[in-house]
Amino acid sequence: QVHLVESGGGLVQPGGSLRLSCAASGSIFSINDMGWYRQAPGKQRELVAAINIGGNTNYADSVKGRFTISRDNAKNTVYLQMNSLKPEDTAVYYCHAYLSSWYEGTNDYWGQGTQVTVSS
Repeated sequence: QVHLVESGGGLVQPGGSLRLSCAASGSIFSINDMGWYRQAPGKQRELVAAINIGGNTNYADSVKGRFTISRDNAKNTVYLQMNSLKPEDTAVYYCHAYLSSWYEGTNDYWGQGTQVTVSS
């Protein structure tokens, strides 16, 4: 069974920084895309940033220049470095992976979510 475990959320003041991590574990054959989504209260879940197996990245316009996504393929881990945080970045952040498992085929997987709160 495949699991995605996130860490690194918390409370930070406006202008501050946080780094999120997400490690995938289980019967993984290969990981194609990894990324981060977020969902604020009363809003739909939205893509924040994504990175494919080749290292190509995609960012939401609202975070370009402030957030950086990266991955360590040897550790099956994706990171999100968030700088210059704003109150509107407050949300639950979810890790996503589109990967192939030895026993479950190729599917989308989600982490449990980690809260990021930006407030003074």
